Amino acid sequence: MILYIAEKPSLGRAIAEALPAPHSRGDGFIRVGGGDVVSWCIGHLLELAEPEAYDPAFKQWAQQHLPIVPERWQLREKPQTARQLGVLRRLVGQADVLVHAGDPDREGQLLVDEVIAYLGVTPSRRAAVKRCLISDLNPPAVKKALASLRDNRDFAPLSTSALARSRADWLYGINMTRAYTLQGRRAGYRGVLSVGRVQTPLLGLVVRRDADIAQFISKPFYEVWANLVTERDEAFRARWVPSEHCARFLDEEGRNLSRALADNVAARVSMQPAQVTAVERKLKTLAPPLPHNLSALQIDANRRCGLSAQQVLDACQALYEKHKAITYPRSDCRYLPSEHFHQAGELVATIKGNLQRLGCGDCDAAYPQLDLRNRTKAWNDARVQAHHAIIPTSKPLRQLSERESQVYGLVCRNYLAQFLPDHQYRDIRADIAIQSGHFVATAKQVTRPGWKILFGAPEGGEREAAGDGAGLPALQAGQPLRSLQADVVEKHTAPPKHFTEATLLAAMTGIAAFVRDAELKKILRQTDGLGTEATRAGIIELLFRRGFLVRQGKTVRATELGRALIEALPPAATLPDMTARWESTLSSISQRQASYDHLMAPLVAQLHELIAQCGAGAPLQVAGMPAPTATRGKKGRGAGRKKTAGRKAGRRVPTPDPMA
Repeated sequence: MILYIAEKPSLGRAIAEALPAPHSRGDGFIRVGGGDVVSWCIGHLLELAEPEAYDPAFKQWAQQHLPIVPERWQLREKPQTARQLGVLRRLVGQADVLVHAGDPDREGQLLVDEVIAYLGVTPSRRAAVKRCLISDLNPPAVKKALASLRDNRDFAPLSTSALARSRADWLYGINMTRAYTLQGRRAGYRGVLSVGRVQTPLLGLVVRRDADIAQFISKPFYEVWANLVTERDEAFRARWVPSEHCARFLDEEGRNLSRALADNVAARVSMQPAQVTAVERKLKTLAPPLPHNLSALQIDANRRCGLSAQQVLDACQALYEKHKAITYPRSDCRYLPSEHFHQAGELVATIKGNLQRLGCGDCDAAYPQLDLRNRTKAWNDARVQAHHAIIPTSKPLRQLSERESQVYGLVCRNYLAQFLPDHQYRDIRADIAIQSGHFVATAKQVTRPGWKILFGAPEGGEREAAGDGAGLPALQAGQPLRSLQADVVEKHTAPPKHFTEATLLAAMTGIAAFVRDAELKKILRQTDGLGTEATRAGIIELLFRRGFLVRQGKTVRATELGRALIEALPPAATLPDMTARWESTLSSISQRQASYDHLMAPLVAQLHELIAQCGAGAPLQVAGMPAPTATRGKKGRGAGRKKTAGRKAGRRVPTPDPMA
């Protein structure tokens, strides 16, 4: 018999639906035609054992025990899902062929691999395991995936990468959390001060941004605007561009800080003749945005709908598992395989019908302009690996919740944009001389909205309007003008903006901008950011639950407790450089360019140094601060694992590495 092991029941049911009848349901499995069986995990059935599994003395938090580094790693069965693990133990023993059907990412790969290894499957049987990659739960897509099974050994690096990440998070989170919680106790703080390799640098970003805003001193700067008219009395404005002779009055961004200089320039150019010295008109095009990956969708939904990252992820999971309306939602890819291009007609028809039934009319104006022959850069086989971008499926819909409808509409919009023309506009710049002073007037004219019609862009025509754009008449080089009374406009430098969930997610995906090391910055532009697509929402929510962050309207701020923790930690623990190196190494492991020890060996050495620094430091300034009621247990691991329920004691059994 063939045993298909899915990551979760919903995927198991989708696989069974695509396999031959008759079907009969059992306790934790579905038997299909020919005697084959589909079963499933329920998320992680196994988890890393607690420190006291290695030594009962570790149950007490004490500085002398740190760092805790297991010599032989142990997994334990989760009590809540022990029954399903028993089902798999029996079925695995009966099966002739095993098919791994975990989610198409590194966590999904490890999740099933570790169960197969834990249940004692022999090396020869493990070498014969097949891999099924499913990113769309609709029957045609599942049938296609089942017909395209691959050798599970091809994905061993993904599993090794996830294993290294899991163990490294355990080492770093447990040891650093215990060390700093003990420091907090010395100051009288009763709560747990959790430290994680992703959550803490993310908290550090917010703390430093808040500090920059609090310490910011606004300074005035002055612009001079000439009010100009043509011989036809067409009026427009142009801004003064200071020359190099004014350099001593300018800040590092070229803004004039001298009111006297601005007043002098305004007086000199008022009521004077002027002349257009040059006019530049550039026709520019803007390609449509790519289809979403999870982070891009979370950012988009936060900006447009005010949804939190976790709300978007929850809606995506429902759209994928319950409604089968979108493809795999935890994707980190924004490209599509070429074969999907030929499905466009069917998908567009489904999208149109679904959005109309859901009462979403935002895309109505775009349908007549769709060209299904239009092939954008989104279709690129070279950029697609384990999974592709998030797109709608061909499943008809009748009803969604408000959030599900909002998220579904955003996914549809970015897909439809691939079949609309590029956005086209004319960029216009006019250089003007007034009494030897240099002024510039600019304008932008939309000549073809293209895909922006989906995004609320104003309609425009293909033909050029009578003027060169908004507020700027048609100008020619050498054309005489008159300068009326010039204006001096006082402005003030503005502090950086507080993070929102959208900008915080953008910072996590573009973490290279916050990394100090130039070489690492270069590497990170080609690798993952801070955390993964599947974990970023959970990490942000974790910081809220632990009392380190708080929402104020749409902005995200650090609490007093969060600031105190960051101030107490060494910079290496609060900057993204370290976790960025982790992600870079994990990515290299998954691509067979590095090994498990490339991550683990340096981490153990670093932990000894960090623990020593903590023990020698002064008590944290957290006395009197209330401990958050939602603090998650004593383990303090960095967020990043798929959700698991509970942490009750269970049987602790040594297990070999899943990829041994």
